[in-house]
Amino acid sequence: MPEKPLLVLGTGNKKKAVELAVLFEPIGLHLATLADMPDAIEVIEDGETFAENSRKKAVEQARHLHRWVLGEDSGLAVDVLKGAPGVYSARYSGPDATDESNNRKLLEALEGQANQRRAAKYVCHMAISDPQGNIVAESEAACRGRILTEPLGTHGFGYDPLFEVLEYHRSFGQIGPTAKACLSHRARAARRLVPMLVELVDSGRWQ
Repeated sequence: MPEKPLLVLGTGNKKKAVELAVLFEPIGLHLATLADMPDAIEVIEDGETFAENSRKKAVEQARHLHRWVLGEDSGLAVDVLKGAPGVYSARYSGPDATDESNNRKLLEALEGQANQRRAAKYVCHMAISDPQGNIVAESEAACRGRILTEPLGTHGFGYDPLFEVLEYHRSFGQIGPTAKACLSHRARAARRLVPMLVELVDSGRWQ
């Protein structure tokens, strides 16, 4: 039986890697993470957009590892904050940021804002690079919602306990991984990317 094509999920975030693995497992690829690659490098995320960071993570890691790599960058954009924290979502509260400190800073930034002025969206951009560093597929998607006045729920990571999915009137921290795998920005971007990955595998280019 032929060996499954390998796709390296280019993230060091364990919780994000779990979400990505669930989304791409049905394709039948062999999935690995940067934790499985002892010689993986740290890519500096200095792009001005999610797309730039995603492509950079895919290309630089793929060239170094000589593997097919998925680069993914995502974050939160709050309307009244003019899109902040944006590409700085993971380090919003400083170089030693944690989920808790980022959430506290966001709540402080929105203190006193009425519900109708707390609109936000999660954005995710994904890019696939071949081992030579060529971007061969990419997608972007968003999930709109609203920032709560206090964290609710224990599921997920990042700003999930503060991000209310309007259709459900519950935060990502409350609805759990199964629902998030259908509704999130990452899930939507993955659904757009899957047909491109299947086509690449079927074409015989993925060796």
